[in-house]
Amino acid sequence: MKLFDLDGRVALVTGGNGGIGYGMAEGLAAAGAAVVIAGRNAEKNEAALRRLGEAGHRAAQIIADVTDEAACQAMVAATVERYGRLDILVNNAGTNIRKQPEDYAMAEWNLIIATNLSSAFMAAQAAYPAMRRIGGGKIINIGSMMSIFGASFTTPYAASKGGIVQMSRALACAWAKDNIQVNAVLPGWIDTDLTKRARRDVAALEERVTARTPAGRWGLPGDLAGVAVFLASAASDFVTGTAIPVDGGYSIQG
Repeated sequence: MKLFDLDGRVALVTGGNGGIGYGMAEGLAAAGAAVVIAGRNAEKNEAALRRLGEAGHRAAQIIADVTDEAACQAMVAATVERYGRLDILVNNAGTNIRKQPEDYAMAEWNLIIATNLSSAFMAAQAAYPAMRRIGGGKIINIGSMMSIFGASFTTPYAASKGGIVQMSRALACAWAKDNIQVNAVLPGWIDTDLTKRARRDVAALEERVTARTPAGRWGLPGDLAGVAVFLASAASDFVTGTAIPVDGGYSIQG
């Protein structure tokens, strides 16, 4: 359907070199977008770029530390310089440190907030002029089930992901006049390197999540491709300020 066709569009995906970010990047590329992957790890960037290229997709990579404002400005500028425009921004870069709240050092709190929340704001700010110049755009911010729930071992992570939802709503209100839609996606428990560490750190997590999830399994990065294409395409032109769970039904269970 043309509603979901991204041919001629350009997408920038932070943290797009693995996990959820790569799953979304792959989906956007398959729908026709040229995809730029931004990440700090050059080796992972190149590996992701090879996979996209082998599948016949147009793609590029940028080494960027999205916790740095100048780096956010530079990655947007590089994307526009290469492809002439920026239509889609996926703010996916993230990290976590699991501890009880009394055990966090402020440096750890600051790192998580900077990586998960401040980076998304700085990237959105950097993208705004480029999107306004071409008459609109799509910003997709990656939240979490911890945008909805609390857990004893995720205080700064939950704060950052709750902030993603409220920031998305505020940006959606501010930039609707510029035909820029801003939405959040709330992944459930997805099988990634980040959650592999969680399963190591939290006793019986895999079994508990599977038992609670109506779909009866953990998610895969590719499960996020569809929602990414929807929110990046003309199909969602009247959808803004939302927060969409992609969790196999985890969040509907009491």
